[in-house]
Amino acid sequence: MQTLEKKVSYTHTNTYETLNTLTENTKNIWLVFHGIGYLGRYFLKYFKDLNAEENYIIAPQAPSKYYLNGKYVHVGASWLTKENTSLELENVNNYLDAVYEAENLPEHCNLILFGFSQGVSIVTRWLAHKKLACRQLILYAGGIPTELKASDFAFLETNKSNVKVIIGHHDEYINEERMKVEMQKIKLLFKDRAEIMMFDGKHEVKKEIINSLV
Repeated sequence: MQTLEKKVSYTHTNTYETLNTLTENTKNIWLVFHGIGYLGRYFLKYFKDLNAEENYIIAPQAPSKYYLNGKYVHVGASWLTKENTSLELENVNNYLDAVYEAENLPEHCNLILFGFSQGVSIVTRWLAHKKLACRQLILYAGGIPTELKASDFAFLETNKSNVKVIIGHHDEYINEERMKVEMQKIKLLFKDRAEIMMFDGKHEVKKEIINSLV
């Protein structure tokens, strides 16, 4: 029996979540990318201690939703898998472009791009695609895709963007060998612009770290 994979294009609709209100007093606009197993609205809880008047947070939603732990109660989501990655990435980038355009963000605010865990791969790929002039790029406890090149991020130097890489000392997904590989990628992509921030913890989001970023 011979099988053949085919492809169709269709319109897909997805949601996203925001926290606080965008006003003339807003100083910082965050685009935050959750990790695998999260939903955007729950991921926003880590940003609720930020000054509500000065910070507006946008949480895009990973498109592939599934039930967690096989109990058909709690729902999580994933951005990408190893299956048809390039095609799915194109869909994700189109969705993120639509979110960005829909928000019509003012240029005077500081744009902060934040990725946690799987969200690191999404935010770096989208930034390489979109080339936004962001004030900060924050990569928190995640791996950087191997296909990305230094030329993809050369514009960050022109825009004087700050790059922060945050890693827990006891992150259960990062062993010594992987740490070495990730540090090499960070050096290759961002040269000396990346600040490495280590904290005492595992593969987890800490509100106090987020609060310290502004």
